[in-house]
Amino acid sequence: MATLKSASESTSDVLVLGLSSKAGKLSIHPNIQHIAVVSHDLKKLLGILSDLGATGKVDEVVKVPFSGPKLVLFTGFGTTAATYSPETLRRAAGAATRALAGQAHADFALPIGTEANLAAVAEGVSLGAYSFTDFLGSSKASQKAPLKSATIISSLGNSASIKAALKRAEILGRHVATTRDLINTPPSHLTPITFSAQMKKTAASLGIKVEILNETQLRAKGYGGISAVGQGSSNPPRLFHITYSPTKPKKRFAFVGKGITFDSGGYALKPAGGMEDMKSDMSGAAAVIAATFAIAELKLPVAIDAYACLAENMISGDATRPSDIITILGGKTVEVLNPDAEGRLVLADGLVRAAMDGERNGGLDGIVDVATLTGAQVVALGTRTSAVMTNNEEFRTQFLEATGISGESFWPMPLPEELKEGLASPSADLSNINPSGRHGGMLFAGLFLKEFVPDTIPWLHLDIAGPALTHEAHGYTPIGGTGVSVRSLVALAELAVSQG
Repeated sequence: MATLKSASESTSDVLVLGLSSKAGKLSIHPNIQHIAVVSHDLKKLLGILSDLGATGKVDEVVKVPFSGPKLVLFTGFGTTAATYSPETLRRAAGAATRALAGQAHADFALPIGTEANLAAVAEGVSLGAYSFTDFLGSSKASQKAPLKSATIISSLGNSASIKAALKRAEILGRHVATTRDLINTPPSHLTPITFSAQMKKTAASLGIKVEILNETQLRAKGYGGISAVGQGSSNPPRLFHITYSPTKPKKRFAFVGKGITFDSGGYALKPAGGMEDMKSDMSGAAAVIAATFAIAELKLPVAIDAYACLAENMISGDATRPSDIITILGGKTVEVLNPDAEGRLVLADGLVRAAMDGERNGGLDGIVDVATLTGAQVVALGTRTSAVMTNNEEFRTQFLEATGISGESFWPMPLPEELKEGLASPSADLSNINPSGRHGGMLFAGLFLKEFVPDTIPWLHLDIAGPALTHEAHGYTPIGGTGVSVRSLVALAELAVSQG
């Protein structure tokens, strides 16, 4: 992870500048007359960029060998504008950082006029300085290491608030990296047991309380969803629960994450094509745990209980069959018409447990569940925008405000009550899918989960199925696990504190 600092002048051999265009005219950002090491070569740089066919489009990176700084890297902003949003700066900084793998240090001289923009650039660098090489063998030595350190050039000085912004960026980058690492780890090495063991160590280092329920305890205590999904695997299920308890919390939230460490589909077996991506079906669990770690390290006065509902969905003589009926924690029965709609089953247990714990602890200000839940999410919103559903419009508005800060893309989706009858079962309290067809699959999943949340508790359901894993790097996002929702959950906690 790149270390970050702030300075007023560039002294590095590697300099990062912004590039945009409008009506075919290139513009360098900031105005390089303000960057002493290259201020005398404006025409020369623009000529080189033109000769190289640079366009300044988003995600474009152009490297120019130079005198003064040995390398000037231009990162695209898109269309020339008077000012740029924090997310534009975040993505541009991230794209540049990914392209600087193998470099020890770089100065980032981007158009920073506010602390929010400086923080965004720092986050982009922190998020872009990532690689996953744990399973490389003889080729590992040839891999370029991520950028080691960066200086953010600005005229804002080096106040306590600037230092805090840089520290926050480092913390976010580190815990997003934890999420990415978990997602990228193959299912041969990441199971419910190893997930719990790894995260227990991190929790201990942060002074966070840990509870782990094994398969025997889960059955004895009535966690029918997690038990049913995990019973077909030789890697038994777990509930991994952590509690962050600041001294005087201003708010109290519960986070619940889907943690299917591998999803074969069970007896609704998935097609072979693309099944390898099902190692990412635990992205929600990784995100809620990592976000809680970040909140704790930032020392936010927000109490968090986070629940990773962990299981491996496999086929065996013990696996759940279509038409089996299970009992979720709390007593509701579910007819499992589709064993590949398993994520909602483990989340149901987690949501009930979160509500029960919240009631014992004096109430919750909200529950958020995060899951790679439905292929229908990808059909509706694609691979870069996640869905958010709710039982409380005010809570959703607050969350969407938080995503405006984090830069992560979420879109509100409805939970139409008239669809609820599609989950009816003649043999149980409800079925886990709508048997009449695939239309509205994302909404039916949300409606199913809503059955396990008391109406009195504000609740958000985040379906991150598409954005959780990518096969195409962009901005500050590498190929593989993305860590989506971690930063938005942290921003939600920060916003809740600031709004009182």
